[in-house]
Amino acid sequence: MFPRSPWRTPGTARVVAAAVVALVLAGAGPAAAAPSDQPGGTSGVLDSRALDELQQRAAEVQSGLQAQQGEVVAARDALIRAEQLVADAQQVFDDAQGELAGYQKVVASYASALYRDGGSLTPLTLLLSGGDPGDVLSAMSFLDVVDAHAADVIGAAEAMRQAALEQQQRASAALDQARAQKDEVAARVAELEAAADAVTDELDAALGDVDRQLAQLQQEQVDVNTRTAANWKGYVDQLTAAGVVPPPAAELKDAPAGIPAGMVPVASATGGAQRGAAQLPRQPMSLLVLPAETLAAVSAAMNALGKPYAPGTAGPESWDCGSLVQSVYGAAGISLPATQADLFAVTTPVDAADVLPGDLVFLGNGEAGLGHVGIALDPKTMLAADARAGAVVVRTLPGDQVLGIGRPSLDQRAPVPAQGPSGGALRMECGNTVYPPSYDGARSWGGYPNGLIPPSAMCPLGVAGHSLRCDAAAAYRAMSGAFAAAFGSPICITDSYRTYASQVRLYGQKPALAAVPGTSNHGWGLAVDLCGGIENYDTAPYNWMKVNAGRFGFLHPDWAEPGNGREEPWHWEYAGT
Repeated sequence: MFPRSPWRTPGTARVVAAAVVALVLAGAGPAAAAPSDQPGGTSGVLDSRALDELQQRAAEVQSGLQAQQGEVVAARDALIRAEQLVADAQQVFDDAQGELAGYQKVVASYASALYRDGGSLTPLTLLLSGGDPGDVLSAMSFLDVVDAHAADVIGAAEAMRQAALEQQQRASAALDQARAQKDEVAARVAELEAAADAVTDELDAALGDVDRQLAQLQQEQVDVNTRTAANWKGYVDQLTAAGVVPPPAAELKDAPAGIPAGMVPVASATGGAQRGAAQLPRQPMSLLVLPAETLAAVSAAMNALGKPYAPGTAGPESWDCGSLVQSVYGAAGISLPATQADLFAVTTPVDAADVLPGDLVFLGNGEAGLGHVGIALDPKTMLAADARAGAVVVRTLPGDQVLGIGRPSLDQRAPVPAQGPSGGALRMECGNTVYPPSYDGARSWGGYPNGLIPPSAMCPLGVAGHSLRCDAAAAYRAMSGAFAAAFGSPICITDSYRTYASQVRLYGQKPALAAVPGTSNHGWGLAVDLCGGIENYDTAPYNWMKVNAGRFGFLHPDWAEPGNGREEPWHWEYAGT
């Protein structure tokens, strides 16, 4: 049941200065899992010795393979160069052999002509033929020149052939050496791959343990969400039972002036009365009365609990933090912006100690600046489309990260710029760090090792066997729907989340091309390989992705672009922008 305030204003009902409305903790006892920012659609904190061991074993195998990766690539490149040298040497040898054969053919023709004319032509045969002595001397000189030239030509051709043969032999030796080096590196890698294979069963067992814990926490999150929604409905029913007709925001924005008859102001922690709320004096506790628009907005937000988070979406199947706030308040008649920064800019602030249900809570820190917005339920909890959780959840408010509280039912203020990142920090959106397109570091999440993410932390893509991190999955489904509207069928996909074991197998098949197990973006549940035309540059489907994928948080990484060495038009990554 939604509790009533135990304090009263002077002379009438007393009101809690902070206007506590403990939605989550109201009822038979404390929640089984306190809300937090745990990813994977749950807000419970996963504390697991099995997870610690899982991370350690994965790191040991990965470090060994990572250390060998440079040698694998170097050996592959050396072998390619040696094979090219052999091919070049063979071509030179073949050319020299052909040139020698050509000269030998000419000399053979000359010898054949002599034989045809009566045998070997010598000075003696000339004398015996009775020729003029001058002719004999001329003929002798001519023969000497012809013989010398033939010997020179054939000798040069033979020397060229011998040089080409030596070059071929050197290239063959280099190829043998490169093959031996590659075999040696391959043997070391094979040992590491065998080690990786040997621990996969152990890793799978630990992963199963972690997954069971996570599934339990997710159920506890569902219980928290369900109980919170029931408590809110109980509060609304209590207003109805008391005969309270919630006044419009316009009647409460200038409190204490204009408060409906029979109601009294809500005290402010700083003295005086709060604007935008009232209370109905009752015994033993008074009943908080919120504007009709606020009640409608929070009720609508309760209906979104459990829906996936996805950037750039505005329901009804998925939300981001700003669009959820804008939508529920817009449906209630209060027009608001759709981003966390714009909401902060125009929402009238109230003291943090005066927080009421329906107020907007802005989270962040000094380095990253503003990073999240949600709807307050009480001083300790809020409802939000949370990027790290990948869903609309009820979560606790980290006291050291509350940058401000705003009340949408009050008139908007003149825009004030939101605090942005400083000192080179990356900005945050809906509770998650936003990486630039050029970022190539580890995009870990939830404390899980790459490729060893519990299945319960993943969400399906709607295509058999394919899944991603829940926010990426929601964004993918939205993107695939937009693609289907343009081309008549959803996006064709060949690969998504890649387990550690599958990374080990792929690395064994393509050690010089595949990512080292434990480092692939597929192993974070943040990458997809696509088909249906997207696997080729400059096709209509590929060009559609280049234009539209960014709206859904997906990008084509720089290294996969044409001319950057690893052309992969099919590979796309979720960056959450």
